[in-house]
This record gives sequence, C-alpha cells and structure tokens, in this order.
Amino acid sequence: MPGSPVRHGKRGALAACAVALALVAAGEAARPGGRDQLRFIVQEQCVPHWRAAIDPAPCVSVTTLGGGSSPEGFAVLADRKGGAHFLLIPTRTITGIESPDVRAPDALNYFDAAWKARNVLAGVVGHSVPRTAVGLAVNHLHARSQDQLHIHISCVRRSVYEALQAGAARIGPSWSPMSIEGRPYQTMRVMGQQLGPANPFELLAEGVPGAKQAMDRFTLLVAGMQFKEGAGFVLLAGGSVPGAELLLDPTCALAS
Repeated sequence: MPGSPVRHGKRGALAACAVALALVAAGEAARPGGRDQLRFIVQEQCVPHWRAAIDPAPCVSVTTLGGGSSPEGFAVLADRKGGAHFLLIPTRTITGIESPDVRAPDALNYFDAAWKARNVLAGVVGHSVPRTAVGLAVNHLHARSQDQLHIHISCVRRSVYEALQAGAARIGPSWSPMSIEGRPYQTMRVMGQQLGPANPFELLAEGVPGAKQAMDRFTLLVAGMQFKEGAGFVLLAGGSVPGAELLLDPTCALAS
C-alpha cells in the first residue's frame, strides 16, 4: 500500500488493556448494539481520539497508511473477554472473511499486520511469547458476533500445537487434509519470518476447491511454526468446523 505507516500506541500492554477496558465500559451507553460494535469503536472512537489527542484509546494502537478522512489502516483492541487476547480491526469498513476487499490485488495483508502486532501478548503474559505459541484466527460468518473484520491474536491451544508439530513434516506448500481434534481441516505451509506478500485470505480463496465461492463458510487460523527448514507458518482452514477462535487459548498456557 502507498504511504508510510503512522503508529500511535501506549507504553505497556497492561496499561493499554486497563485503559481500553475502562473506556469500553464507560462508553457502553453511547455505543450502538448488535453486530456493529467493533466498527463503531474503531471508526468513531479510536481513530478520532488519536487524531485529536495522539492517543488511540480505547484501542491499544492505531496504524494508518496515507491521509484523508478515511485512511487505510488498522487498530488493535483488547478483547472484552480479557486475557492474552487482542483483535486487529481494519479502520475501513470490511464485513469479514467473505469480503473481496481482503484478497484484492492491492489489499493490505491484515494477517501480516496481526502477526507484527503479536508483541501485545507479552504485556499480559509477562514475557515474550515464542512464535510457535502464537495463533491468529478469523471466524466464519455463523461463528462470529460482529460484521466488521477482526483477527483474533492469542496463543494456540496446546492440543492444536501438538497436532501441528506432529504433522509438520506432512504440511507442504499446497493445501492438504489434516485432522485436528477429529475435525477435518486443510493445511498449508508458508515459509519466512513474516507473512510478507503471502496473504492467507487469497491463498485460501485460490487454493481450496470451492472456497472462493463460499468464503463466508470458512474459518482460518495462522499459527507460527519452526520447521526443520526454518521459520514459517501453518495455515489451517475449515469449511465445516467451528470458528477458529476456539483453537486459541487466551491463558497462553503453552507460552508458560
């Protein structure tokens, strides 16, 4: 995307979480209900607040690319359920995984942005979190409560970690089946320290048969991995499984 990123954040994720949760609670009466709350928080509170006061509250941080009244970018918000659980939310209106905007040729790679924002977990856990413990998840339409795209940033559950480690040698650069906790998924490997140009939304839509026409039925998890060949990621997608958020563990027991 054109332009240079402008970021505003707070020192210390714990302080940011406290401020975010307090302001979210205080603003409950002014917030619209239903499935539009996350869009409202980011567009009507976080972005205007950091523009006016150089403070992203109630978000933890706001990052924008370019100028104008509706800049491209994203915000990071502490999940209302608490724990080591955050949400990366676009600053523009994007409904969810089914939106073509997330996989357009010039689309911002929101999963890459979420991966780079994973250090917010350390402020809750109390120490750095290994890449192999970090998971990023997007739910399908019927497993989400909000119609503004949001990527869950947390730790993967230990059982998921163990299944991925056990099957790592069989995960290749193209999609292939894998069973996780008795449920059918498709997995693929992406190598590199960062996701960079590898957009998981696009890889899912173009690589799994039938996904492009029914993206709203798919849930998607990106987990950090350390393969024998080097650092990378596992993409885990399913079209007849619960939301990928359930594969995460906000207590970050794996990192302990």
